[in-house]
Amino acid sequence: MDKQAKEDVRQILAAYLETNNRRKTPERFAILDAVYSMRGHFTLDELSDYLLAHNFRVSRATLYSTIKLLYEVRLVIPHHMQEGTMYEACYKNGDHIHQICTVCGKVTEVKSPEVMAVLDEIKLKRFRKNAFSLYIYGICSSCQARITRLKGKSNK
Repeated sequence: MDKQAKEDVRQILAAYLETNNRRKTPERFAILDAVYSMRGHFTLDELSDYLLAHNFRVSRATLYSTIKLLYEVRLVIPHHMQEGTMYEACYKNGDHIHQICTVCGKVTEVKSPEVMAVLDEIKLKRFRKNAFSLYIYGICSSCQARITRLKGKSNK
């Protein structure tokens, strides 16, 4: 995430906190910075580890409440995956598709102009779409190769 986007999300959070008479704590902004410094999807444990690696310790309760707050402000989005909930920074992240391997749980993002075009053309009744996230479940090539090798061994 570029420097300007990080500044933008800090300003969005600060404005939200002021408007809603909530405290602007260093922990909230440290967690926000960590979320926007991490690449891709992450768990709360990975976020906690990232903060510790950068010499910033927060309690589990603070981590949970801040992630919930960032979700309210639409700066983070949860994804309910096979292995549990993962999170993703969503400011200027755009619409995208998630491929999820049902064997190993690996998540990759895919861009598909064709799918994007179809979804942009859909007329939704009494609803204005802001963004979307699409999940495609299947088996990744690594797991498929492993399954093929295991089948080959069992047939001998």
